[in-house]
Amino acid sequence: MYQNLISAIQKDLDDHIDDRTMNISAHFFKEAVSFRGVKSADINRISKQYFLQIQHINKQSIFSICQELLKTDYGEDAFIAFDWSYRLKDKYEPEDFHIFEDWLIRYVNNWAKCDTLCNHTVGTFIGQYPQYTKHLKDWAKSENRWLRRASAVTYIIPARNGKFLTEIFEIADILLLDKDDLVQKGYGWMLKAASQAHQEEVFNYIMRNKGVMPRTALRYAIEKMPSDLKHLAMSKI
Repeated sequence: MYQNLISAIQKDLDDHIDDRTMNISAHFFKEAVSFRGVKSADINRISKQYFLQIQHINKQSIFSICQELLKTDYGEDAFIAFDWSYRLKDKYEPEDFHIFEDWLIRYVNNWAKCDTLCNHTVGTFIGQYPQYTKHLKDWAKSENRWLRRASAVTYIIPARNGKFLTEIFEIADILLLDKDDLVQKGYGWMLKAASQAHQEEVFNYIMRNKGVMPRTALRYAIEKMPSDLKHLAMSKI
């Protein structure tokens, strides 16, 4: 039904391919990724332009268009889909969680997609429906590395606002010994965000666990702390 719209978006993106952006994109990822090579400013402009054309239709129809964009596997198409899902934040309902979870499982295959979806759409949803935090603990135990990273990066923005500290430590406990560096960076980033409002509590957590916490996670977690606390955290036991 909306194939003409999707085709127009994809043509607009292709018309703005930038060779330098295309060459740079792959350097940020260890895994194989699909990018058209469009600058962020152009993606944002295109996303906003086409959302204005469909903002009057119902939420589920917009989510369906988002899913069609996700099927292409291109990063730019996913960023537009996730931007649109976030623009609908005032219309979120509890059952939308399963849509976002399905997108994570089926279409998220690199850290950029994971963080774009979770920082804004899923993080905002969890803020509105905190009863769903129990599902994030299930994600943290998943064999899917992106679900495990998602369990942490979903909390980034709420953490900066001082929320969900108990749940954040629960996720950190589950992921503490994870051997995937992208998961380590994810939960380290989560702790760093939490430290902005709860520096003492996060520092104490790190000090209790620094003997086993991977160095990658630890360095991320202490990044915003004063130099004296960083020194204590990094010192040998």
